[in-house]
Amino acid sequence: MKNRRTFIQSAALASAGLMASKSFAFNILHKDVQDELIIGHNGMRYKVDKAWAKINSAANPLINCHEMVQDSKGRLFMVGDDVHNNILVFDKSGKLLDAWGHSFPAGHGLTISKENDEDFLLVVDNGFYSDASGKGKSQHGNVVKTDLKGRIIFSLAQPHAIGVYKDEDRYFPTETAVAPNGDIYVADGYGSDYILQFDNRGRFIRKFGGHNNENPDHNLKNAHGVVVDTRDKNNPVLICTSREECCFKIFTLDGKYLGKIDLPGMYVCRPVIHGAYLYAGVCWSKDKEGKRNANTGFLTILDSKNKVVSSPGGNAPAYQNGLLQPTLQDASRVFMHGHDVCVDDDENLYVCQWNANQTPPIKLTRV
Repeated sequence: MKNRRTFIQSAALASAGLMASKSFAFNILHKDVQDELIIGHNGMRYKVDKAWAKINSAANPLINCHEMVQDSKGRLFMVGDDVHNNILVFDKSGKLLDAWGHSFPAGHGLTISKENDEDFLLVVDNGFYSDASGKGKSQHGNVVKTDLKGRIIFSLAQPHAIGVYKDEDRYFPTETAVAPNGDIYVADGYGSDYILQFDNRGRFIRKFGGHNNENPDHNLKNAHGVVVDTRDKNNPVLICTSREECCFKIFTLDGKYLGKIDLPGMYVCRPVIHGAYLYAGVCWSKDKEGKRNANTGFLTILDSKNKVVSSPGGNAPAYQNGLLQPTLQDASRVFMHGHDVCVDDDENLYVCQWNANQTPPIKLTRV
């Protein structure tokens, strides 16, 4: 992977040298042409491509692009909340390959898993949606397992139906994760903030998190995302988002609290593991006065020790006495609300955004 990226970098530099004089002349004649925008820090830097997705908004309308995953064949699957095409499938050039899904008015979470060399999707509808008049409505959320063509394998039981929620508990799930043994974890991030654990056949095992633990560190506040972290293959753990606390919290796979990763100023969405790194979209950041502001999103990238090494679209990470200082959106203003990041097999990133004027995913090519 590294050699491949090195080759691409060398080819790009050679091409840049051949085209330098032509580019200079072109820019003299076209003052509105800007240099390619590069964002990121500490060797994790990326070229921005906002025109990556080659889709027609009339044929493939978008409301919010919520999440994206890559399958074993290199295709990119995106989930959104427009029922004309909840799932859009792209190749890495941005060409649309397929579109399906008409029953997820609040399509929000998307996770891919492999069983016996076959890929499956877990699709989460969080239950919040707008009707034809634009009026907001809600219903209990839903989690379904499908194949890559959208054929439903099963739906997970809603917690009220199996007696693990009280009548007053809300259930609006946002995300799933799959453990090496096939167990499924559901983050009830817009509901009661529990993490619900099921086995690979959809049978309920336990719940943890929520709001009412004796130790408040064990609570989750806006448990927006969840991932099984297998970077230490001998000690896999569960990383859960606590977005209102600007942090991730770490649990064992059976729900015991281990610690947290503070990310001051960052309202992070789901954690994504790729190689040695953890990636996450930042939906909002705080201003210098500590107020959360709209349209102030970016991305953040943590190394194997869970230290931030790059925040594309945000200010460079700064540590004082071992503590990360608050990170704000930078002057490039590339993103509005970073909702999810997908990492492909060339270490390029694809950024899905919520509430971003119906824009498709942005590609960040690693440089």
